[in-house]
Parts: sequence; structure tokens; C-alpha cells
Amino acid sequence: MSYETDDEKVEAIKTWWKQNGLSILAGALVGLGGIWGWRLWLNYQDSTAMHASTVFEQLMLDAGDHKTDAVTQQAATLHDDFAATPYAALGALVAAKALHEAGQHDAALTALQQAIDTAPDPAIAHVAALRLARLQLAAQQLDAAAKTLAQYDVSPAFAAEFAAVRGDLATVRGDLDAARAAYQRAIELGSSLSSLIRLKLDNLPAAG
Repeated sequence: MSYETDDEKVEAIKTWWKQNGLSILAGALVGLGGIWGWRLWLNYQDSTAMHASTVFEQLMLDAGDHKTDAVTQQAATLHDDFAATPYAALGALVAAKALHEAGQHDAALTALQQAIDTAPDPAIAHVAALRLARLQLAAQQLDAAAKTLAQYDVSPAFAAEFAAVRGDLATVRGDLDAARAAYQRAIELGSSLSSLIRLKLDNLPAAG
């Protein structure tokens, strides 16, 4: 449509604004609100991560000083207040090690299960599961260790390490053929502990 004069153009703009202006403003406000809300969320995330990092750093310092009670307290804070961050699971892993070294084996097992349950990254969960299976094995909780291995041995990236623990479990159970097969698999898959596993394999009694 063309307009003969500037006045006609002005009147047309006024009419269009009356018909559409409110929806445009509403859309703009919603859009700005979304941006503002998103920025608030990012700021909250940054602030949360920063606080969680501070707690985790203190936990590491306490662990280095063998302050087991303080480590447990910091790990609990991470679990209760920062469960959505990776620091909660990492804190539980560190706490489990400190508790194990302090002879608090049941508490260490609980901390490792907590690390598995709160891990935001599957890799952290797999590391925690490996440690859990090893501690269960050391505590002669053989069925529990087997269950942990069966449940969490689902990633090719960790298959070699799980195979090594399977070999340990089979050795304790006296199933030497299964132990040999598991150790050999761990070596073939490139376990980071291949030298130690080779030693374990060589120390097994000769087959049949």
C-alpha cells in the first residue's frame, strides 16, 4: 500500500501500533526476562561452583593432614549443598580414601557408593565403582564385589581395570582358570597396571 502524504503515513503507523504494539512489548519483555533469567542462572552456577570448589580445596587440605573428621564433614557439605556439581562425587572419593586409611571401612564403602550415586560424569562413577569393588573384595564381601563389577562394568574405557579386579575376585574364590582369563584380558586391553597384573598372573599355580 502506498500513501499520498506524510500525514497518511503517520496515521497508518499509529493504527498499526495500536493493533500490534502491546504484543511486541510483551514479547520484548519476555525475551528480556529470559535473557535476564538466564544470566541470573549462569551467575548462580558460577557462584555455586566457586563455593563448592572452596569446600573441596579445604577437604583436600584436611585429607593431606589426615583430619578424617574434618574430611567427612566437608564431604557431607558437598553432598548436601552442592550435589549438582562434580565436587560432591569427588569429595566422596577423597573421603572414602581417608576413611579407609583411618580404618573406618564401612564408612569408606558408604562414601564410595555415595560417589557413584552423585557422580555427574560416568567416568567418576566408574572410578568409584572400581574402588568400591576393591574394598569389598578386601573386606571379603565377595558377592557384593561381584555385584558391583557386574553392575558397573559397562564402559570399554574401563574394561581393562574391571577385568583386573575380576581376576582378583576369581583368585580369592579359587577359580584359577577364570583368574587367568581375567588377568590376560586386562593385559590385552591395556590396563594401567599391566606389570602388576602380569606378576599376579605369573604367580598363579600352573594350569591343570
